[in-house]
Amino acid sequence: MSEKENLTQQVYRDLKQRILEGQFSSGDMLTERSLAQDSGISRTPLRAAISRLEKEDVISRLPNGALMVRQVTVEQLLEIVQLRRLLEGAAAETAATRPLTPDLIQSRERMRAYANGGDIAFDHFWLDDDAFHNAVAYAAELPLLAAMLTEMRGIARRCTITRTHDRFDQQALEHIAVIDAIEAGDGVAARLAMEAHFDSVRARFLGWLARS
Repeated sequence: MSEKENLTQQVYRDLKQRILEGQFSSGDMLTERSLAQDSGISRTPLRAAISRLEKEDVISRLPNGALMVRQVTVEQLLEIVQLRRLLEGAAAETAATRPLTPDLIQSRERMRAYANGGDIAFDHFWLDDDAFHNAVAYAAELPLLAAMLTEMRGIARRCTITRTHDRFDQQALEHIAVIDAIEAGDGVAARLAMEAHFDSVRARFLGWLARS
């Protein structure tokens, strides 16, 4: 990989991470000049990184050349929840036919800490939540699903209502229920627990939307 390709990859990761963390919000207007000055890099690797983000529908270029962070709608978010409910429910059922993995054991310990309650930073919980869902996919020996989840979660994270919550005790308990069912070898219970988790996620999103 050339030095320019390395720099492009670095700029791409940095811009995408800043968007995912909410430093650039949906609808924000950006320019190549401001991004280049902010990052301290030349336009060439920046444009290559921007082109990649455009292809991923993370940003779009307006007729006047300005860049805009693309909005993720509630409808898109709910569609992702429904897709993940189906896919991850099946994965949990499959994982229950195999021994409990060390990653799931570790995830359960983390979730028990969250289940005690208290305010938690969104980005902190997001990492452990990501680890739980990936652990289920890998326990089911479905690495392609884990890659798909990374993409879907990246899209969902850009929807502003996913960041309006700072208590995760209920979600942690739902995760623990899935892991316990997998450990018990009860595939049906594992699938139902995962489906119930996504039903709760959907209900929480709709509840936040109704209050906004």
